[in-house]
This record gives sequence, C-alpha cells and structure tokens, in this order.
Amino acid sequence: MTREEFLAAVLSLAAFPLEGCARSTVVGPNENGVAGSNDFEVKKSEAEWRALLTPLAYTVLFQEGTETPGTSPLNDEYRAGTFLCAACFVPLFDARAKYDSGTGWPSFWDPIPSRLALKRDLTFGMERTEYHCARCGGHRGHVFDDGAEPTGKRYCNNGVALRFVAQGEAAPLLRN
Repeated sequence: MTREEFLAAVLSLAAFPLEGCARSTVVGPNENGVAGSNDFEVKKSEAEWRALLTPLAYTVLFQEGTETPGTSPLNDEYRAGTFLCAACFVPLFDARAKYDSGTGWPSFWDPIPSRLALKRDLTFGMERTEYHCARCGGHRGHVFDDGAEPTGKRYCNNGVALRFVAQGEAAPLLRN
C-alpha cells in the first residue's frame, strides 16, 4: 500500500469527528508556543462561527475534522502571496514556504513565526502533533518530520481552513 493510499483510507474514516476518540484539549498558546485551553484572542460561540463559515470549514476548524484529500483548489495555488486562517484571517504561511507534498493537502515547510499553537493528538492509535491557529484556535492539520528543506517539516493543512490572498490584493481585516 502506498503512502497516498494509506492516507486516503485513514482519512476516509476521519472525515467527521469521531465519538470517544482519545484527544487532548486544545489550549491557547503559552510561553512555549504550545496550545492550551481558553487563551485565544478571538473567542466566538459555536453559533457565531457557524454563521461565518461553511459547514465543512466549521467541521474542520472547530471539530477537528478533515477534508477529503485532493479536493482543495489551494493545492494548485503557487502565486506569490499569503495563506490566512479561514476563520480569523490572521496570516499563517507565506506562499514561498508552500510545496507539493503529494498528500492531497496544501503543505508548507515553515509557518509565519508565533502564528501556530501545537497539541498532542492520540487518535488512530498513534501520537502525532496537531496544530491550530494561535489567534482563534482553529484546527489546521498535523506537522510531520518528512517535509521539504530547509526545515524538513511538513505542515499538512486542510485547504478549507485556509484563505489565500495574492500579493498586491487587499487582505480581509482580521476578525475579532
């Protein structure tokens, strides 16, 4: 089984949040940049986020769901610009750090400093590092050590959790 086939099989199970899976709570960023619970700058109720986002974006961002691989138009986005959090619009990745990882999700080798919060993810019987927007807590994806140089990291991001702003275009105002 190839890596892509394995990921597709696992993710077909992960398209929606699963009841009873072992997950640690997301907590807002602390002095070590690790996510902790209610310390995010942007706080909205479930109803407020649902009114601002598509159902799939809400599921991915605030229920830690996963979009189907290969479905995001951002997979093929390589213009100069910036990738923002789809929930609060804070810049997360410079387009120069994007690369094709072959996984079906937009992938980056480095985030903009201090924009991500990390947490331990124990789903599917393995330990991984999940990452979230440090400003609103929105779930992005996972970070792996099999990425592109110069960092060797792969920040594998759900496309629906991102918004792209091309260089020279006006970025939306940050959501509060």
